[in-house]
Amino acid sequence: MSGDERMARPPRPDGSTGLAPRDGHAPASSVRRIVVMGVSGAGKSTVGEALAHRLDVPFIDADDLHPAVNVEKMRAGTPLTDDDRWPWLDLVGAALAEASSPGVVVACSALRRAYRDRLRAVAPDVVFIALEGDPAVLADRLGARAGHFMPATLLASQLALYESPAADERAVHCAIEGPLDGIVTAAVAGVEALDW
Repeated sequence: MSGDERMARPPRPDGSTGLAPRDGHAPASSVRRIVVMGVSGAGKSTVGEALAHRLDVPFIDADDLHPAVNVEKMRAGTPLTDDDRWPWLDLVGAALAEASSPGVVVACSALRRAYRDRLRAVAPDVVFIALEGDPAVLADRLGARAGHFMPATLLASQLALYESPAADERAVHCAIEGPLDGIVTAAVAGVEALDW
């Protein structure tokens, strides 16, 4: 893949990429911190890996940061509580905050605004790519997926918990239907549209 195909914007003269919100709440940074978020089955890992490849940055799957006790609870079909999630989100936030230039893409459910606020507390310039779609499509995907610790039975609890990013959050909403390349292209375009 060529540099042109990656569609990564070069740094500006001051070293920034311009990835700061229009309200100025976070400073411009030379590091792109992007979280691909959504419920189970939305395609966070698949889209996140492809987006990281397009932007030529490392990819982290936040599922790999879950403590073993969380994984066992989910494998048993038990929804996580906020008390289960806070330490995990702190690890995700640390991974975002510690990212070096040119940046990082992290796949993380980030279902509620409170969870995203937890990440923003340590990585204020983070951008969220919200993967959203028809619950029937999500259920079909989970039914066809094998080898993952998250059972399809937990989808309903995730959908009930999900809070779509609001207009004042630095987020790009992407539909999960359609080819992967189209979803990634829409995500990149949305991130670029957040630039100054």
